[in-house]
Amino acid sequence: MSDSVGVVATQRAVLTQDGPLELESGAVLPEVEVAFETYGVLSPDRDNAVFVCHALTGDAHAAGWHEGAHRPGWWDNLIGPGKAVDTDRFFVVSANLLGGCSGTTGPLSIDPRTGRPYGPDFPALDMADLVGVHRRLLDHLGIERLHAAVGGSLGGMQVLEWALEEPDRIDRAVLVAASSRLTTENIAFSSVARTAILEDPDYRDGRYGEHGVTPRHGLKVARMLAHITYVSEASLADKFGHARDSHGSAKRLGADFEVEHYLQHQGNSFLERFDALSYLHLTRPMDYFDPFTEHPRIRPSTRFHLLSFDSDWRFPTSHSLRIRDQLAARGVRVEHTEVASPWGHDSFLLEPPGYHDLVRAALA
Repeated sequence: MSDSVGVVATQRAVLTQDGPLELESGAVLPEVEVAFETYGVLSPDRDNAVFVCHALTGDAHAAGWHEGAHRPGWWDNLIGPGKAVDTDRFFVVSANLLGGCSGTTGPLSIDPRTGRPYGPDFPALDMADLVGVHRRLLDHLGIERLHAAVGGSLGGMQVLEWALEEPDRIDRAVLVAASSRLTTENIAFSSVARTAILEDPDYRDGRYGEHGVTPRHGLKVARMLAHITYVSEASLADKFGHARDSHGSAKRLGADFEVEHYLQHQGNSFLERFDALSYLHLTRPMDYFDPFTEHPRIRPSTRFHLLSFDSDWRFPTSHSLRIRDQLAARGVRVEHTEVASPWGHDSFLLEPPGYHDLVRAALA
């Protein structure tokens, strides 16, 4: 594990000791706890911090190993000693999102005003609310300015929002497979996924916890649908083709093709680590995200590096080009590179040739 940060533990911090968190909607969260991890050592001048923003179903565990775990953090191939995000050089902070279900305040958390879980009463979130928790965490850690912020997919959207909200706090921004405004098709995919959850009989108007059930079927279908959009047609064909587990026997209505079993596995495993209400609350801010309209005159001092993948049809290169053009029109320093990869949107979690070198160069 010479190139790993080794065994790590998730930390927690209460960020509302100096006052509640007011959300963009006007709603107030009286208490906000955030789960986060750090890797590397903060320099005496506190000028080597890199903040990592995770995607929709990620968490704070971006690198290294939890005690007894069978797999490392979700971006372990990118973060560690000598890696693209080099923990011999940088102090890396990774935090779980507000509204999530992995240690940060969300729908499953106890509302101190009622003594019961928020459930469906958890307030609607905006991208600025997600970033607001990041900002408070940095304040808590005593870090005034970031050497860089890095994020893929929804993580990249958070980085963009942050740079526009605090234009002088981030030196470099690396946005991978991100978007500044979803297409109608993207919103449609998310709508179907949410509908699967909302119309599951066990959803119980969001109060499924009070009834001792969970909308497992709806959440499973939502994940299966979403997962198809994260991979490419070529990668599915290469991995599964038309292989069947029945080996040419009689046709059947249930799962038969290997790709069907793969999606069943993806859906079932998702049930073990994610909550339906968090899924609903974290997909919605993506639909409404349109930062260049909301911040029409802000010109960040940040230098942006945009990366996209040629097989990504969920957030294709056109999304990165829109960000590039919007930033360039404001006089912001911005570079874009399209990376060849067979793996679709999920490429940002993998190692297509040249990708990690570009991240390394962006942080140099």
